[in-house]
Amino acid sequence: MSLHRRYLPLILLSIGTRLVPAAAHDHHGEGIPEGEAVSPDPLDSILWIHIFTMISAFGIIFPFGMVLGIVRSRWHVPVQVLGTALAVLGWLLGHAHKGRQFAPNIHAAFATSLMSMLALQVGLGIYLKLHLEKGWHGVIRRHMVRLHGIVGKVMPVVSWTQMLFGGITAMGFCRADHQGQCLAHFIMGSSFIGYGMIMVIMLFAGQAWLKRTGKSQEFWDSLVITVWVTEHRWGQEWVHNDIQHTTMGVVWWCAGLLGLWLSRGNNRQPKRNLIPGIVIFLTGYAMSAHPQHLPLSTMVHTVFGYTLMAAGLTRVIEIAFVLRDKATLDGEPNSFQHMTPFLLFASGFIFMCATEEQLALVSSIGIDHVSYLLVLYSVAFLTYLFTMILVHTYISNPRDVKHVPPAVAAERGMNGHADRRVHDAEEFELEGLISEDEEEGNKRE
Repeated sequence: MSLHRRYLPLILLSIGTRLVPAAAHDHHGEGIPEGEAVSPDPLDSILWIHIFTMISAFGIIFPFGMVLGIVRSRWHVPVQVLGTALAVLGWLLGHAHKGRQFAPNIHAAFATSLMSMLALQVGLGIYLKLHLEKGWHGVIRRHMVRLHGIVGKVMPVVSWTQMLFGGITAMGFCRADHQGQCLAHFIMGSSFIGYGMIMVIMLFAGQAWLKRTGKSQEFWDSLVITVWVTEHRWGQEWVHNDIQHTTMGVVWWCAGLLGLWLSRGNNRQPKRNLIPGIVIFLTGYAMSAHPQHLPLSTMVHTVFGYTLMAAGLTRVIEIAFVLRDKATLDGEPNSFQHMTPFLLFASGFIFMCATEEQLALVSSIGIDHVSYLLVLYSVAFLTYLFTMILVHTYISNPRDVKHVPPAVAAERGMNGHADRRVHDAEEFELEGLISEDEEEGNKRE
């Protein structure tokens, strides 16, 4: 074996971890007024292309390519190559724009980590695609597979975070006294959206996993509710909002403990309960009456609270009257079961877009709360559509169905298309890189 093939993994890892950080942003921000985060210049066309290119790569193409990898589609590698090309192009454009200038910010700093992860992932993918299995390659290959999977699983979360950083950086938001409020809104809003995505996944592809854990979904929901603590910012004067935040954290903790207990059925069998839905409803009720400074902010928070209350109410109806405490329906999920996750999507987007700075800007432009909320609901519809496309791609792969024994398929119905995916998850989006010969070799071992 030649020397360069022997040490190829170290070369690729070096490229992935050192090449990207070597580049630095060359905008110095001379035109930024003192005390401001951005210059008054508009966003130029190059920066807009950067924004749309990066959203396309990290928000659409990479997640879709990830799912194609899990289902072992031959399109996995071409899609990821396209995403990588767009990401590199967008990254270069981010350093070439004119127009608006920015003070040192978290978006520029975090870009190094994201692009380093991408470089590492590409390097690992190339190495694994070469199928080097002799000598020490056979020893480290399994670890490379696992590392490739871990990076692939973390990438969507990191990408989402970076896109949020990009939005607040472009507008110069979330600095000084506004930082704490931004953290609360973006973390909680993202959590609602993430919870909705998990519900969709569990609805169509997670019942087999739940069955293996021996726990109901409400057990895991209640566990998260119990450990999710909301508290006052210590060292500062108490205001009405802080009191509500703290009491809301107390309610979550108390209700979570009850939900964990009620999840225990007879003979330790998993049991459904309504506590998580009630907690969501109470949280929405509290947020609908949250005191605000602007009339626009009051209306937006009110609708956010009503949307979250509707999510909790539909969850209670689903468990008590649609499922009647069963884990799932036989066959395809009921149309009503889409209500809760979609409303969580909508709640998340409304809450993320309800910070003081955002609503002050919207109010100064003269946009009313109805128009603003309709735009946010439209974004929620599109995001839910994309989520459903990814889930449909995952569960409808014919190659996956072909390997499932008929008895297992009959047992799980529509909601268990992922019964064999626990093993697949270990290799994540690498699946599209594994050859048929390697599969057969693994089976013989």
